[in-house]
Amino acid sequence: MPEDLLIVERLEAGYANKQILFGVDFAVCRGEVVTLLGANGSGKSTALNTVSGFVRPWRGSIRLEGKEMIGEPPHRVFRKGVVQVSQGRDLFPDMTVEENLRLGAAAPRGVPVVHMIQQCYEYFPRLAERRSQRVRLMSGGEQQMVAIARALMGQPKILLLDEPSGGLAPKFVNEIGNIMQRLKAAGTTMLMVEQNIKLALAVADRFLILRDGLVTEHGNLRVAGRSQEDIVRSIYL
Repeated sequence: MPEDLLIVERLEAGYANKQILFGVDFAVCRGEVVTLLGANGSGKSTALNTVSGFVRPWRGSIRLEGKEMIGEPPHRVFRKGVVQVSQGRDLFPDMTVEENLRLGAAAPRGVPVVHMIQQCYEYFPRLAERRSQRVRLMSGGEQQMVAIARALMGQPKILLLDEPSGGLAPKFVNEIGNIMQRLKAAGTTMLMVEQNIKLALAVADRFLILRDGLVTEHGNLRVAGRSQEDIVRSIYL
């Protein structure tokens, strides 16, 4: 049986006096890609931000490799191997591509930085060509590649992706999809939020549907019987 890498149980969280998550339960196995689906306001991004420590949970359990992380600050969660690419990308626009990548290796785990950078360039040949370019001069799709590559520099045990195709031209959506397929083939564990249903279902092994802060449905995408249209109906109807 696949090993559970991340286990989330009875997770409740929110902002100020507004509760967003009302007892979310899910698990992600090592080497698996899971996508969180749901309408706007369903709690998808809040779930990711709570796992990565950017939102402090009200109650529940978040365990990575069996070790409790609930309430840990983001920098400690990062050091334990949970690395997130946010919707805003959080890049340093006046620094070059390679300078941004090096910042992602703030807590390397035994692999020389130069080797990690070279591996990123193998995944993202476009970035190798632009390694000395300032990030602010790049397109949105190229900046998203920098953000994902910088996350990989942290050698994540699990990579969290919040809307990786958000706002990108179709050309870059396809490129990001191809890169995610390569990461999946290399054994990268991923948990992502994605509004592009076609991309989400093409990459993921399983899906979870959030509605009003609860997981209301889940399924294995490698098992026949669920069409994309059926899944979309479950989200919005």
